[in-house]
Amino acid sequence: MKSTILITGGAGFIGSNFVPYFLEKYPQHNVINLDKLTYAGDLSHLDEIKEHPGYVFIQGDICDRELLEKIFSEYDVQGVIHFAAESHVDNSITGPGEFIRTNVVGTFTLLDVARKTWMDGPFKFKDQYKNARFHHISTDEVYGTLGETGLFLETTPYAPNSPYSASKASSDLIVRSYFHTYGMDVVTTNCSNNYGPKQHNEKLIPTIIRKALAEEKIPVYGDGKNIRDWLYVLDHCTGIDLVFHKGKSGETYNIGGRNEKCNIDIVKHICSILDQRCPRKNQIAYSELISFVADRPGHDRRYAIDATKIENDLGWRANENFESGIIKTVDWYLKKAGR
Repeated sequence: MKSTILITGGAGFIGSNFVPYFLEKYPQHNVINLDKLTYAGDLSHLDEIKEHPGYVFIQGDICDRELLEKIFSEYDVQGVIHFAAESHVDNSITGPGEFIRTNVVGTFTLLDVARKTWMDGPFKFKDQYKNARFHHISTDEVYGTLGETGLFLETTPYAPNSPYSASKASSDLIVRSYFHTYGMDVVTTNCSNNYGPKQHNEKLIPTIIRKALAEEKIPVYGDGKNIRDWLYVLDHCTGIDLVFHKGKSGETYNIGGRNEKCNIDIVKHICSILDQRCPRKNQIAYSELISFVADRPGHDRRYAIDATKIENDLGWRANENFESGIIKTVDWYLKKAGR
């Protein structure tokens, strides 16, 4: 008999890459995709599996307890992989309330419905849910910022610097508390910056490509020297898969690509790819469109993840380095733009 996994936020960037991957790899599972379809969700990114017999899409809000209780009951949910979140840092600065609501209250509501469905009391699972697991997807931004050296470990103290990262840190700690207080089977993964197909237009890499193709100025915050560790989205998906199936209950695993790049180098690298793949009519380099703009408030200087734990404990490895992954990414966006 097939078991049902609830995936929240499956129409978002990472979720819409993960759902087709998961359905193809695990025919023994049915997938319920619950997504509110805010600006970040795009059902067209799931066209490839919309007719899949093991797939159901439900539009809804993770803060809606009544809806969640209905889904858990009607579909006999045996596991949760929780992507759903407000995740655009700039938006969290101008409107933090929705981030607290979705990321904190929504995660609590989802977690609490799972607990009450799966358990009779603290450390007492119902027989039919003894293998039920809740996987919470988080971010490296909860750790704050790094200096010129060092890496984020799973034991790095939390020091979030934006309303977004603070809301994710809060949700991480709520998930942790449900393991220690109730004995729920939970795991958490904190990832570095993802890139790849299906990412929302407002994010850095799609913005670079979109602005360049439109012959518009390519905005770069501050001096462009902010450093991020870049992870190809399908490599992230394989890491989530491993942790969900093999990770130790109650543990956190950092997933990073070991690809530290500063923003200005990312922009110049993509411009050089576009120069080769889709040169401008005037033959001037796309890099001439780069424009430095006022920095984001509270902009963390450097993130970098130490992925040793997931590599050693679960055998995970990234298949893509940045140079190979960014070519695939640019080609996907060029195809999307009809170029």
